[in-house]
Amino acid sequence: MLSRPVRDRYRCPETFLDFSLSGKVSSAEGYFRFGPDATCYGHSSSALCDRPIESLLYDSVEEVVAGEGQLKLPFNPAEIIDNLRLERYPDSGSREKGYEKLQRKLYYLLRPLTNRAARRKIQKFHLRNWEKRPFPRWPVDTTVESICERLLLLSMEAQGLDRVPFVWFWPGGVRGCVVMTHDVENEVGRNLCASLMDLDDSFGIKASFQIVPEGRYAVSSKFLETIRTRGFEVGIQDLNHDGRLFDDREEFLRRVALINRYGTSYAAKGFRAAVLYRKPEWFDTLNFSYDMSIPNVAHLDAQHGGCCTVMPYFIGNILELPVTASQDYMLFHLLNQRSIDLWKAQIELILGKSGMASFIIHPDYVMEPDTKPVYQALLGYLRNLREEKQVWFGLPSEVDSWWRARSKMSVVRHNNSWRIEGEQAERAVLACARKVDGNLVYELANAAEAR
Repeated sequence: MLSRPVRDRYRCPETFLDFSLSGKVSSAEGYFRFGPDATCYGHSSSALCDRPIESLLYDSVEEVVAGEGQLKLPFNPAEIIDNLRLERYPDSGSREKGYEKLQRKLYYLLRPLTNRAARRKIQKFHLRNWEKRPFPRWPVDTTVESICERLLLLSMEAQGLDRVPFVWFWPGGVRGCVVMTHDVENEVGRNLCASLMDLDDSFGIKASFQIVPEGRYAVSSKFLETIRTRGFEVGIQDLNHDGRLFDDREEFLRRVALINRYGTSYAAKGFRAAVLYRKPEWFDTLNFSYDMSIPNVAHLDAQHGGCCTVMPYFIGNILELPVTASQDYMLFHLLNQRSIDLWKAQIELILGKSGMASFIIHPDYVMEPDTKPVYQALLGYLRNLREEKQVWFGLPSEVDSWWRARSKMSVVRHNNSWRIEGEQAERAVLACARKVDGNLVYELANAAEAR
């Protein structure tokens, strides 16, 4: 169904979204725009979608026909948004070239023989000219949100509506969400977990610790239980962190069987691949409720690409919680920054779309004398956000639970108003999308009306 991604985003009544194709789409895929701030990739009825992304792309908004309650589009929004979320576009990691795969294998083969300084030089060489990448948009890409917003706005115009009711994105009507995660890569990091939990607790923030089950350090049941009893969460990070999980399908299946077994043993609901290497089309073999392996924009990651959204989304039955803020390692050791300015800029952009600010902080790197104060400054900034701007701090499993419940909620007509129905509906808040001066704005209903 063409309207699926917009319906999934807003959970609004289906009658407000009536989309159809305006013509036969091209057999070839290409880049095009949908409004000034949305770069798309896929099939379109436009003959001008074969231009390189660096050029002035054709704006397909000009081909949209709105009338008689229906929106006729030159492309399939479900296909275009899936292409972004699953990184099915040129220059993304999903289309790794042969020589790039060989370079990666060679790097991980020689990695045990190098120190951090040498690895940093190799990584910087790999990431040279990253600032010149035009897509996804740095430092946060919200193309998926922009596409959905424009489609809803055009649909309202087609049906002559001035407002559309929907289920607000987060429980209790909060502005957005923050998720803190800690990837434990080495023995040094494992030994620092207790101190990092102390630091998080001092700011009233809980996090998920992603544990490498084999090859890096000993993982005792006492260690895992300590994390859980303190109100933190345990997740699985890869199998042995060698960067080769997705190299070969047969080997991947062998490893996934072990990964799934560790997930059961650790009582872990979430998974993250090492170094954020990923192939979303293989995620159906993971016996986890959620994954956290896909960055929003991956200019500084070993695998380029990005899902171009700041919201959770489903890949089959698994919920993807994208990494929307830069990792601490990238900030400290590749950009050589010792401030939270980049993080603050990213948080502002994410919350501007009512999204989820998701962080990866490593105990291996963040407890050093020159980096710990930076992380403390971030925690202080986040604490103030919670107090001043109504932001929800959720563990990944809590976000997973909420988003799954929300995905089954409906807005239904009740007498002369609207109400939300579905499991956990008591936590949900009714919202309204309105057209104001040609733009889409959101308003929250009062608590009584939401109930």
